[in-house]
Amino acid sequence: MTLSLTVSDEVRALAPGFSHLAVEAHGLVNGPSTEASSALLDDAARRLAVRLDGRAPHEDPHMAAWRAAYTAFGAKPSRTRNSAEALAKRALAEGGLPRINRLVDLYNAVSVAHLVPVGGEDIDRIQGGMRLVRATGDEDFVTVAGGEEVVEHPDVGEVVWRDEAGVTCRRWNWRQGPRTRLTEDTVSAVFLLETLAPLPTTAAQTAATELAELLEKFSPGARIVVGGPVSGE
Repeated sequence: MTLSLTVSDEVRALAPGFSHLAVEAHGLVNGPSTEASSALLDDAARRLAVRLDGRAPHEDPHMAAWRAAYTAFGAKPSRTRNSAEALAKRALAEGGLPRINRLVDLYNAVSVAHLVPVGGEDIDRIQGGMRLVRATGDEDFVTVAGGEEVVEHPDVGEVVWRDEAGVTCRRWNWRQGPRTRLTEDTVSAVFLLETLAPLPTTAAQTAATELAELLEKFSPGARIVVGGPVSGE
């Protein structure tokens, strides 16, 4: 791994069962969604339905653990769902999953199929390393509202991913900022798979292996490194 990823002691104390696993990839080729990437999303929705077997996404033990973690830092999990639960809800709805671009389609498909939050960041847009911390409330989160760039600030104590320039993702994995998101120009990316107990770390490893294989399939020759599960540094 060339990108530094660290988890603060405060976050580890909040959620002792937290673990993250990174897939770093260079030499990627992105572009608009294709029939192949769209088919992966449809298949992921089918796999999710089998996994849930009639239950709502939030009734899955892993999603319940994320709801508890969100509640622990003051978020309302029924209103600001973790990324996997939010995608799962859309996957099961009539409109289905959104088609964004090939790379986003790939990691969204893995997230839904395995019910694990997965995020993708453009390494070339990250300043310094990435840290998972509890916010002071002074950090900048640059986003877009009404077509205009605006600066928000996280709540005090909110769990956020950040780099040297500011917050890259609010409320753990709820909303990513546009600065580091994967675009059709992205050639290097890091994908973060995040889990909480009771989900075993082997589940994240299985999902990461599937993602790495998909990245190789859609970007032949890409250099891909799958890291091991890490509970904190």
